Amino acid sequence: MIQSGNQAILHGALEAGANYLSAYPITPSSDIIAEYVKQTAGDDQYDFLQTEDEIAAIHSAIGASLAGRKSFTPTSGPGFSLMQEGLGLGFAYHIPLVLINVQRQGPSTGMPTLFSQDTLLQTQYGTHGDHMALTFYPNSVQECFDVTISAFNAACESSSPVMLLSDAYLARMHENVKFANQQLIAQFPFERFGNGTRHFTGLTNDNGRPDTKNPETFKKWMKYLTGSIIETAKKYELYDYLPNSASETLIISFGSISRAINQWKNEFALFRPVRIFPLLKQQLAEVEQEYKNIVVVEGNYGQYRDVVAAALHREIKSVPVVGGEINPEEIYQQIKQAIN
Repeated sequence: MIQSGNQAILHGALEAGANYLSAYPITPSSDIIAEYVKQTAGDDQYDFLQTEDEIAAIHSAIGASLAGRKSFTPTSGPGFSLMQEGLGLGFAYHIPLVLINVQRQGPSTGMPTLFSQDTLLQTQYGTHGDHMALTFYPNSVQECFDVTISAFNAACESSSPVMLLSDAYLARMHENVKFANQQLIAQFPFERFGNGTRHFTGLTNDNGRPDTKNPETFKKWMKYLTGSIIETAKKYELYDYLPNSASETLIISFGSISRAINQWKNEFALFRPVRIFPLLKQQLAEVEQEYKNIVVVEGNYGQYRDVVAAALHREIKSVPVVGGEINPEEIYQQIKQAIN
């Protein structure tokens, strides 16, 4: 079936059992909302709330998750910024939900209809406090479907918010996609309208009881919050690596840019992370030893390059693809310039 990236993401969410969507429309993610309404109209098993802004959208998704709904919220650009405080609350609550960020060129209103990859670091450091977030980034319409299911599985298994990145090109790209999928759909941790009393707080707590002046309680709490994410990440070591023994250069790219890079697989070695964060440090460490040059080609001014350089303790060259377009010829010339 021919579908767009946004449509495939929505079908992946439904396949994974998602039944609550809260969102404020924003380009280029709004197609996900429209497709959800179209696919679920008249079915009482599914709920949708168009909120007054993205702040309300993220908090509504959190509330729905607490009530036993498998929830998600799509956004773009400044909407992702507005969701950051609520996202921190979601981590503190240990809440499973999927936040879909269809990236566009910023900052601020920026270039609303054009491509970017400028919110990579925001997935990890946008909200205050130390935390980590599982972050996935497909590069085809088929992967939009498959990786969306993985994102919902990971959210349930880690009981935490999970980020699914896309971009303006991928959102509107149309390709053939097969919706049949045999992936195990993880069990949702909360029963709908379950019995008993539950206390959720954003404060540092010991089994739900606030304890905000005890450093040991905080350390125990953070270990609890991050431990399940670390363990879950081990199940999703998703990446593609095309070695090239004749080349001295390894190119790292992801999302829509990686599709343009793939044409040079006979000239360079290629590494494409699908699980963007936590960083695939072990896999990169095993690969990088074979190459004199490592170049990260990304739709920003070096966000992922900086993370990779810090992890591998070596020089990583950067080719920024900014301004809302992907020009393969220009990218190729920049790569050659960077390694010479």
